[in-house]
Amino acid sequence: MRIKIDDLEFGYSSAPVLKDIVLDLEGPQFVTVIGPNGVGKSTLIHCMNKVLKPTGGTVLINDQDVSEMKLKDIAKIVGYVPYTSSDAFPLSVVDTVLMGRSPHTGWKPKEADLNIVFNILKMLDIEDLAMRPFNELSAGQHQKVMLARGLAQDPQILLLDEPTSNLDIRHQLEVTEILKDLSRTRDLLVVMISHDINISAKFSDKMILLKDGTIFATGTPDEVITKENIREVYGVDSEIIEFEGHPHVILRSPVRMEDKSRLNDAAHGQCHAHDTADIARRRPAS
Repeated sequence: MRIKIDDLEFGYSSAPVLKDIVLDLEGPQFVTVIGPNGVGKSTLIHCMNKVLKPTGGTVLINDQDVSEMKLKDIAKIVGYVPYTSSDAFPLSVVDTVLMGRSPHTGWKPKEADLNIVFNILKMLDIEDLAMRPFNELSAGQHQKVMLARGLAQDPQILLLDEPTSNLDIRHQLEVTEILKDLSRTRDLLVVMISHDINISAKFSDKMILLKDGTIFATGTPDEVITKENIREVYGVDSEIIEFEGHPHVILRSPVRMEDKSRLNDAAHGQCHAHDTADIARRRPAS
């Protein structure tokens, strides 16, 4: 299972959202996408599964151009868990999760499909919710059911838009660990958007850090989570320590505007000095 992206661009008439995105993600692997609000994280995964049509570049899934694939065929390969669902399904939890089987079975599930659903509910520790109405669940329960529906698609690639956003700390860790284990035990390529840098660093095989619609850094957690990157992308001073073999961010304080200005002035000054010296070296001697 593989997602290959070349020179991806996406934007609206008012402004670009993504530009110059180049990625090659191959499973099994657990990948997290991080960055401040509004940098294009959700847009990126929406371009991966044809929810949005890029304005430039290509997205390949298992060497097939997504733009030429039918949505049903994409859904057989790519599972998707949205940030939140506006759907108020008048269905039980079981029936809601069974909807994830529809790319494979249509609307006539068999006993084997029910077995798949109940195994997923058990894995996520929500089997006791099976017959509860979906629209009566708490926000956290709601999100775990949406995760179960994505897993019910039996995908090769699983895309998740902040699946732990409405969960408490214990369940954030639990769900992220499950996703990490699934990437290994089911040979899945899991791509998850997250706002929790430390949980991402703890479990990720690879991290993608976005800034202003471009990839600012990508690599292992040790390569991506640095004081310099946190300061530049998030505007926050921090300390990075190693904890249980993973980088862990300890936040200190926001970078003050005057500090940013001094850094920018210093950077421009260095560039100007370098250019002046270069001109001087090239000038013929009199």
